[in-house]
Amino acid sequence: MTHSDRGTIMIADSDFGDTELERTIVEEAGFTLRAYQCRSEDEVIRHGQDADGIITQYARIGATAMHRLPRCRVIARYGTGVDVVDVEAATRRGIQVTGAPDDWGAEEVADHAIALWLCAARRITEYATATRHGAWHRQTGAPIRRVRGRVFGLLGFGAIAKLITDRARPFGVHLVSHDPFVDDEDIRAYGVRPVTFDHLVMDSDYLIVQAPLTPDTHHLIDTATLARMKPDAILVSTAHGSIIEDAALAAALERGTIAGAALDDLEQQSPDNPLLTLPNVIVTPRAAYYSEQSVEAIRSIAAEEAVRVLNGHAPLSPVNRPPTSGRP
Repeated sequence: MTHSDRGTIMIADSDFGDTELERTIVEEAGFTLRAYQCRSEDEVIRHGQDADGIITQYARIGATAMHRLPRCRVIARYGTGVDVVDVEAATRRGIQVTGAPDDWGAEEVADHAIALWLCAARRITEYATATRHGAWHRQTGAPIRRVRGRVFGLLGFGAIAKLITDRARPFGVHLVSHDPFVDDEDIRAYGVRPVTFDHLVMDSDYLIVQAPLTPDTHHLIDTATLARMKPDAILVSTAHGSIIEDAALAAALERGTIAGAALDDLEQQSPDNPLLTLPNVIVTPRAAYYSEQSVEAIRSIAAEEAVRVLNGHAPLSPVNRPPTSGRP
């Protein structure tokens, strides 16, 4: 039996540099792997006509594409979130969508959140820039306030937020959190004080955003929210960029409404985004999840899930539950 006898799995796009790991998993299972760098939904459609399964990182796969991908039975995302996939359309067409469990890069995201927080709180990038230009003075980072005893607020209290909590606790901060989907007693059991969203925003000296992007959290951090924060507060986010309204944050930082921000993602990843010009902003390129180990894990997970579904088995990390009867 040749590989193509069993079917084809297409990698729509990835930034991992090679596909050898995925190819080994897919071809050992008897399938053919084809890899592309699709920059549009039209390119996904053009290359995916004979694809039984698709693995995607950033390439959008919406209802239009699914309607024109006659063989597709599974879409596996490199990652936990699936905002690039129209899950409702996939369900209607009997296409299984898979993600990844929360823990594949959780340790890395928690480490990154703490790194962003400490760099912003201690003005590390401002000092580094100043010394490179010959200014060897503590005043270039002023004012800096002691971390111990300040309020460390978490928006969201899922698995990654708990890991962030574990890392922040030894710094002697007061830990508070708001998560409408977690019972207050469960938050208290972790040694964290549950608060309302309003109190989280108003009381936090450091507000760490680690919540999923949903219709309710889209632009949750907007002009009105920022106006209620402390003027010396620092906003840190390792969540999806669209939870924070870029323009509102840039304006708040320029006016001194809050003191600084450290973000792993922006709503608009454009070189003319005003946040990239502000000295009191740290931006990293959606790299919080990254380590060599986490990348190997997510590549394996996505390829194995695609193979698992095409072999007729239930996925380990399903996002939807399409009808077993198949497409309408």
